Amino acid sequence: MNQRQTLTLLISRGVVAAAVAVVSLSASAQTTTTTTTTTTSTIAVKKPTAATAQMIQEACQRQKARTAKFLQSGVPEQFGSEEPFTFDPKAPPC
Repeated sequence: MNQRQTLTLLISRGVVAAAVAVVSLSASAQTTTTTTTTTTSTIAVKKPTAATAQMIQEACQRQKARTAKFLQSGVPEQFGSEEPFTFDPKAPPC
């Protein structure tokens, strides 16, 4: 057998082994269980369509905290790297 045939055989075996592993994992995740459901009345909660004064005040405080941190460190904030923030509802409005 030459190297090309050996390589092809090894790759095809690896693909088959991976396929079998995926199928067996998904099959083992499907177990039969009996569940009972109870019906309860739920109240539909309406999502807010406008910002409240408190939401605006919190956003303003967050922006001030971000700006202060930037001025102190000189490093701009990256997406998803928000620092912990404590909202103070008693602070004067922006």
